[in-house]
Amino acid sequence: MTSLIPHLVNGLTLGLLFALIALGFTLIVGVMEVINLAHGSLFTLGAYLALSTIGAGWFAGTPFGTWWLELPMASRYFIGLALGPVLAGLAGMLLELCLRPTYGKAPLYGLLLTFGAALVIEEVIRLGWGTGEQSMPVPQMISGAFLMGGLIFSTYKFYAAGFAIVAILLVWLFLERTPYGAIIKAGAHDSEMVRALGYDLARLRLIVFGFGSALAGMAGMVMAPIWGLRPHLGIDVVIPAFLIIVIGGVGSFWGAVAAAILVGLATGITGAYAPAWSLMSMYILLIAIVGFRARGLLGRRSALEN
Repeated sequence: MTSLIPHLVNGLTLGLLFALIALGFTLIVGVMEVINLAHGSLFTLGAYLALSTIGAGWFAGTPFGTWWLELPMASRYFIGLALGPVLAGLAGMLLELCLRPTYGKAPLYGLLLTFGAALVIEEVIRLGWGTGEQSMPVPQMISGAFLMGGLIFSTYKFYAAGFAIVAILLVWLFLERTPYGAIIKAGAHDSEMVRALGYDLARLRLIVFGFGSALAGMAGMVMAPIWGLRPHLGIDVVIPAFLIIVIGGVGSFWGAVAAAILVGLATGITGAYAPAWSLMSMYILLIAIVGFRARGLLGRRSALEN
């Protein structure tokens, strides 16, 4: 049992970070009714932008770059943590503007456009940062390991789990306790009703897309020190995000969080004891849950169900 605890901690951390990715994905699916295949690429782009912010990549070799690198690592890290998601959010808003001509048409148009956007973003990353794998530096205060109960744990993974819990709660409070959050939730249930009430649906979609993309960029920044950075990382992210919103129930906030934790635990534990089944485990989980409950863990009842 003792040997299982570190893998449970790793799986839980992974699940909480998956939840951050999936929440942005599920907001976009709910309000836009578009499956954003570029979500994983925005996750990767946010992490790379944060990496350049920490390392002064845009100003390397200039007096400003030299001054920037003299700042404490912690300051540069947390500025990158703020700037990377903001820039990913702006990239997502640009993508939403490109999507507008597809609204009201067959869903295939939106799918193809976001798939094309994913390829473009991945190529931009290759041109800007190269094809090799890179690592994200972290401040000393959240690096290393510590001993607890005779077991060694990664300090950074505890930080990442705590960060994800705080971020998830803040997103929930925003959706549940603010007027704009209420409009977003209403838009996820019936966007035409929101328009009929006089709200600017185009602006709502733009903000939701930017917000969801910023969540993806934030998750990318926090996960990068664990997973490493490579241009095609997006495909490793968008598949779990899609599976999670199906398992949790499309449009369900806490369903997505619960499903993300289950997927994280399944992949974390199988990764330790049966690595060949690590990727397969999330598909088995999908079949096991959706096979017995078609609307997912906390999804709304379908009109097609008896």
